[in-house]
Amino acid sequence: MGKEIDEENLEEFIKTGVTIIDVRSKQEYDEGHIDGAILIPEYEIKERIEEIVKNKEEKILVYCSSGTRSKIAQEELIKKGYKNVYNLKDGVFYY
Repeated sequence: MGKEIDEENLEEFIKTGVTIIDVRSKQEYDEGHIDGAILIPEYEIKERIEEIVKNKEEKILVYCSSGTRSKIAQEELIKKGYKNVYNLKDGVFYY
């Protein structure tokens, strides 16, 4: 089971230093996203993650609008050997 962060603890978690990946569509990303987030749509995560995050020990936060696509992305990252992957529980919808 993957690790999760809830919205209440999001701000403090980001301050600890984390690569933030938005796995929503480009349109959703363009409408608003967490500051500093990198857009990699969920369906591209398998192919593109290693060009973006080379260190498999790096702390990564994935998020989408409901937590569903980011959960899939989190599982893909874990399969690829990433060790510190967190999912934003229930997604984000206010950015």
